[in-house]
Amino acid sequence: MRRGILGNVGAMFFACFSLLAVSTAAVLFISNSAKADDPRALKARMAGAALAWSADNGRLRPFMQAFPKGADLHTHLRGAIYAESWIEWAAEDGLCADMSVPALRFKQGETCEASGWITAAAAQASEDHRRELIDSMSNRSYVPTLNWSGHNDFFATFARISVSPKRLGDQLAEVASRAGRQNILYLELMETIIFPELFPLLGDVKLSGDLAADYQTLMTGAFGEAMPDLVESARRQLRQAYARKDALLKCGTPDADAGCDVKIRFLHQVIREFNPAMVYGQFILGWALMQDESKVLGMNLVAPEDGHVALRDYSLHMRMIDHLYRNLGPQNISLHAGELTMGLVRPKQLTFHIREAIELGHAKRIGHGIDIAYEHDTEGLLRRMANEGIMVEINLTSNDTILGIKGKDHPLVMYRDMEVPYAISTDDEGVSRTDLTHEYMRLYREHQVPYFELRYSSRNSLSYSFLPGDSLWASDACKKEVETGSQAGAECAAFLKASEKASLQWELEKRFRAFEDEQRIPERKRRSFK
Repeated sequence: MRRGILGNVGAMFFACFSLLAVSTAAVLFISNSAKADDPRALKARMAGAALAWSADNGRLRPFMQAFPKGADLHTHLRGAIYAESWIEWAAEDGLCADMSVPALRFKQGETCEASGWITAAAAQASEDHRRELIDSMSNRSYVPTLNWSGHNDFFATFARISVSPKRLGDQLAEVASRAGRQNILYLELMETIIFPELFPLLGDVKLSGDLAADYQTLMTGAFGEAMPDLVESARRQLRQAYARKDALLKCGTPDADAGCDVKIRFLHQVIREFNPAMVYGQFILGWALMQDESKVLGMNLVAPEDGHVALRDYSLHMRMIDHLYRNLGPQNISLHAGELTMGLVRPKQLTFHIREAIELGHAKRIGHGIDIAYEHDTEGLLRRMANEGIMVEINLTSNDTILGIKGKDHPLVMYRDMEVPYAISTDDEGVSRTDLTHEYMRLYREHQVPYFELRYSSRNSLSYSFLPGDSLWASDACKKEVETGSQAGAECAAFLKASEKASLQWELEKRFRAFEDEQRIPERKRRSFK
């Protein structure tokens, strides 16, 4: 039997919400007609009424910002940083600004001027240059023009960013602080921690296409010899970054930033637009990191899915993952798949990416999944995703900007109808100039998603995270105590202690209770304006 999107409580909500007028009278109606209801369900229904009132009275942003959000599971660290921060760090670190692009650059000569550029500090001090850099490193001020699409504008930004490696901790501090202010508990950040070091090790290696033999070629060569050092370098960089983040946010002090309470883990990010040896080597390195570094929980494959190499080698990349999965052991895989639409690529290339990501790539989550309607046997694939709990990471603003897909044209409509689990995420909030609160607002406005389903999406973001341990919902004792709003009993407490994931899910439920307890619809006096 297929799982319902909202469960029994959601069904109750749909039956009741149509009867509610968002007014003081509605509050009285709820109070009088639902006395026999479960107290937590009543509080949640009250929150739904408050949500509708907030949307109609200019208060949707404060409501959604306070709304507890479990996690942002589809977010690229580099894309999450706002351009102003890149400029600020470049100015402090003595980098340059190439205003012909515009872009931030490392010095090629002894000075920025000798390199043919100006200093980043000078660019920051100039209002015109600063504005041009911000627009160049984000989608701010983007307007579609001939031969320049939102897709082009988005992906061009990353080559224009240069940053000192020592700023990894600063990046973590920025995204953690922003998440903390939005009542987000967890970030699963995609980042390529080791990359330039791979070029001398893999750049000239030719593979045969026999994945078993190619694995041996790589591991018996310079790349395999360097593997322990590469893994240790990644671990060292992560340790330093976490320490820097904690120092910047004053964690452990009375002045600690809200971001100190945000848990951060990583997905190893494989860049696919390179020769097979570079891609295979990144996959192999990812497997080593996932096995040896507790802060790296999974892996993803990035870069434009419509790129020449990405399209040419898509099935090869899936087979690489399959070979490692079967021979080195299962790992957590989330894959960008189906971030394509009609017109961007040839029709035949819309028909198999999501299916291969699941069948060969062993993806537990699919990022974007926009071209699902073009896949062979769409309905069968959707049923499989629903039955196997393969979640879709939905990125509304990103899909609108890059692919021009929004509203009823967005496949979220289909995923919801077929009861495929989903969660809302940001993709690249710094480039898009948005945040997770905005994405929840957009979900509510564009898809008329009720409060119970917003809560479902938030819960999914932790349930389908790669945090270790069993889900909270695997414990009957904990489920009962969530439903009643009671404290964790001995059985539930023992379960929470044994599961990092369940422990964070329990914290989310506590925040939901606190949030729902606070929701009210204020009484307003009517005013006439003469």
